[in-house]
Amino acid sequence: MSTRRDFIKGMGLATAGLTLAPSEMLAAKKKKVQAAVEPKNEKVRIAYIGIGNRGQQNIDEFAKTNMVDVVALCDVDLQGKQCQKALNMYPDAKRYTDFRKLFEEYSDHFDAVAVSVPDHTHFFVCMAAMKHGKHVYCEKPLIRTFQEGEILIEMANRHPELATQVGNQGHSEANYFQFKAWQEAGIIKDVTKVVAHMNNDRRWHKYDWNMTKMPEGDPIPEGMDYDTWHGGIRYHNFSKLYHQGDWRSWYDFGMGALGDWGAHLLDTVHEFLDLGLPYEINMKYAKNHNEFFYPFSSTIEFRFGARGNMPPCDVIWYDGTDNQPPLPEGYGESKLADGIPASGQGEYTKLSLNPGKIIYGRDLTFKGASHGSTLEIIPKEKAEAMKDKLPQVPKSPSNHYVNFLRACKGEEKTRSPFQIAGVLCQVFCLGVIAQRLNTQLFFDPRTKKFTNNEFANAMLSGMPPRKGWEDFYKLD
Repeated sequence: MSTRRDFIKGMGLATAGLTLAPSEMLAAKKKKVQAAVEPKNEKVRIAYIGIGNRGQQNIDEFAKTNMVDVVALCDVDLQGKQCQKALNMYPDAKRYTDFRKLFEEYSDHFDAVAVSVPDHTHFFVCMAAMKHGKHVYCEKPLIRTFQEGEILIEMANRHPELATQVGNQGHSEANYFQFKAWQEAGIIKDVTKVVAHMNNDRRWHKYDWNMTKMPEGDPIPEGMDYDTWHGGIRYHNFSKLYHQGDWRSWYDFGMGALGDWGAHLLDTVHEFLDLGLPYEINMKYAKNHNEFFYPFSSTIEFRFGARGNMPPCDVIWYDGTDNQPPLPEGYGESKLADGIPASGQGEYTKLSLNPGKIIYGRDLTFKGASHGSTLEIIPKEKAEAMKDKLPQVPKSPSNHYVNFLRACKGEEKTRSPFQIAGVLCQVFCLGVIAQRLNTQLFFDPRTKKFTNNEFANAMLSGMPPRKGWEDFYKLD
C-alpha cells in the first residue's frame, strides 16, 4: 500500500505536465474540431457509451424524443444481461467494448454521444468525444477529481461549437424555472444557509470498515473487458463488490452519495446563488471512517464567501440512514420527488424524511425535494401570506434530453453544460477529499489550492494515470 509520502511524490510527477494555466494563458491556437451538426429537420446521430442499468434508462429517454438515430452501442460488458435490452432495440447498431476503438474507427458516423459509465471513467470518455468533435451528454457527477473538472471546463470553453450537458435532469424541469423566477422577483434573496440531505439506504453499503486492503479474487464475468472498465485509473483485481452500481461506494471508483445526489439537490442553489467554490470545508461527522469507501454516515459543511450583493452562505450536507438534519418549525410533510429512477440497488424507498433541501433566506425559508421538484415556503402561514406575490413560473420548453439534442442542432443552449455543472462537481470533489481525510480544509478559490494541507492538494489531481492514458489530460 502506498504511504502518504509516496502518494505526494507520485502526484508531483503526475501533475508536472498536467497543471492548467489560467484561461488567458491558454490562448494558444485552438485545435480545429468540426462539430457535426445535422440540418435542423434531421435526427441527431448518436452513440451510446454504457448501455446497461442507468445507460438503458437514458437510452429509453432519448428514444422518447424521436430525435435520434442510434448508430453505435458501446459497453465493456456486452454479454451482460443488463445490456441485452439495448442490443435488441438496435440490432443494426455498430458494437464496441472499448470506447477508444469506437472513436478511432467509427467517429465519422455519429454526431453525439451519451455517456453512462461509472464515475471514474466519465472524464476519459468525455475527453475522447470532444477531441473527436462530438457533442456530449454525460451522467452526473461529471468528474471524480478536481483537476478533471479544470480540464473538461477548459476543453468546453475552447470548443463552444460542441454542446455539453450533464445529466442532472432537474435542471430542465420546474425547479430550475421556479428558482430563477423567484430569485429574479426577490422572493429568494439573502440566503445564508442551505441544508441538503439524502438519508435513504439505496446508496449505502454494508462493507467491513475494518478492512485493510481492497477486496479481490472473484472471477471476471465472461466476455467483460475489465481492463477498459478502469479507464486511466490504476488497475484493481476484480471483485463482485465493484460490479454494477456497487462501484459508487468506493473512493477509487465513485463519488458516493454526495456526488450522486448532490447534483439533484444543490444544482439550482449552486447556479443561481452563484456559489462557485468554497473557502472552507469542515468534516463535521463521519461514521466508520476508513481508507477505502465512503463513511456509513457523514455531515459536511461548505462555507462560501459573499458574492456581489449576496451574503456569505453555508451549505451543510447530511447523508446516511441515521444522520438526519434538524428541521425548522413548521416544516410539514417531507415529499418524495417524482420520477426518481430505479438503480442497481432497487427502487427508491419512501421514508419519513426523503431527499431534499432547506433554504434559509433573510425573510423566508423554503423546502424542496430532489430532481425537478418545486420549492415551498414554510411554514404554511407564511406561504399563504405570500401566494399573491409569487411570480408566474414559465414552463420548460424542453426536457433535459430534448434540450441537449436541440443544442446539438443549434436550436437551444444546454442548461447544464460542463462550465456550470463542472464547477458544482468540483465542489463535490472538495467534499470527498474532506471525507477521505476526515478533517477541516481551507481552500483558496482564486489559486484553487488548499492552504492548510499538502496531502489534500495532491488529491486534487488524484493518482497518476496508467501508462497509455496520459494523452487524455492534454487539451490539444
